[in-house]
Amino acid sequence: MLTLLPPILCLLPLTILTFQWGTDSLGADPVATLLYETGIWSLRFLLLTLCVTPLRALLKWPAQDSESNHLRRTFGLSAFGYSSLHLLCYLWFDQSFEWSDILSDIFTRPAIAIGGLSFLFLTTLALTSNQTMINLLGKRRWKQLHQLIYLTALGSVAHFWLLAMSKVDVREPLMYGFLLTLLLLLRYPPLLNWLNKPQSP
Repeated sequence: MLTLLPPILCLLPLTILTFQWGTDSLGADPVATLLYETGIWSLRFLLLTLCVTPLRALLKWPAQDSESNHLRRTFGLSAFGYSSLHLLCYLWFDQSFEWSDILSDIFTRPAIAIGGLSFLFLTTLALTSNQTMINLLGKRRWKQLHQLIYLTALGSVAHFWLLAMSKVDVREPLMYGFLLTLLLLLRYPPLLNWLNKPQSP
């Protein structure tokens, strides 16, 4: 039952958004709401994915604990799912699949280019998150590939930051940038080793 709880919770924002869409309660600008909510939940689940290793160290979970691995995979795939919805909302509702306008957006707006690159990284992570790919690539190369999560998270925060700058309010992306910095610091090997160190009786 406990293993089902994280996926159910991860689907909760989508359920709420679907209900709001169906009841026409997404606000004065439904497209902006959908873009914001799908994007922000993708970023939140990315940060939750990065939380798992420091949390495992703090709670003294075993190195190969299946629960922590399940959490990491669930949060990572949820980030990919919401990111895919975010991209779909942009292509469909915002740009109406006008590819010339989309290409122009990519080449003239750094926020869009960085967001697109982050999505490609996240897609790579999602497609290689299964045991078959781990066996195919080998554990060492698989781990090296999955270092892309850091670039993905940094790119996602930068994407959010650049979009917020156009509205002259960067407080929220600044908060997420601070959280990402903290999580990266917690993964610094000496600090992570200290957290993993058994407590003295």
